[in-house]
Amino acid sequence: MTATSWALLAVMLAFAVADWWATWVQRPQVRHVTKPATLAALIGVAVTLTPVDPTIRTWMVVGLVLSLAGDVFLMLPERWFVAGLGSFLLGHIAYIVGLQLAPRSLGWTLLGLALVLAAVATVGRRIVLGVAAGDHREMVGPVIAYLVVISAMVVSAFGTAGLWAIAGASLFYASDATLAWNRFLEPRRFGPLAVMVTYHLGQLGLVAWLV
Repeated sequence: MTATSWALLAVMLAFAVADWWATWVQRPQVRHVTKPATLAALIGVAVTLTPVDPTIRTWMVVGLVLSLAGDVFLMLPERWFVAGLGSFLLGHIAYIVGLQLAPRSLGWTLLGLALVLAAVATVGRRIVLGVAAGDHREMVGPVIAYLVVISAMVVSAFGTAGLWAIAGASLFYASDATLAWNRFLEPRRFGPLAVMVTYHLGQLGLVAWLV
């Protein structure tokens, strides 16, 4: 980590905490600033740190930029939801490429695969059934596609045997599962806050893995 990346990390954390507060107290005007600013600062961290592998860093930055685009789309009216979903899907593909470029561990990969299959069979299945039974049946295909891709990203993270990558990807997985559950099955008051806390910490974990 360079001095610049440490400074940007402090900025990122300040914006993240402000965004968590704005999420809880439902201040959308504040979130229009804090939500994209958090990812923009984290992109700055990733760009200015000293990575173990510059090529991997490039792919992870691509994923972060696409995540930022997804954040912006999800702040827009409902008709932009699919664009946001698509941006995050492409971001996870970029993360998969970056993670797959790292040395692989078969044992950790198999562990990740087992955990992901268990999550898909329980939580993922409930979410897909909830989408199919609700008012957004046209979203079943995109939701399944997204579930497959983010699951592959988590397995790829486990395969690196890097604890930061595993923690980051797992938190990202939990964030998206919470978002989908809250949106398609059962809205909870704490849901949006849980989504953002796990999302920001998940993204931070993936960036920390670069060093």
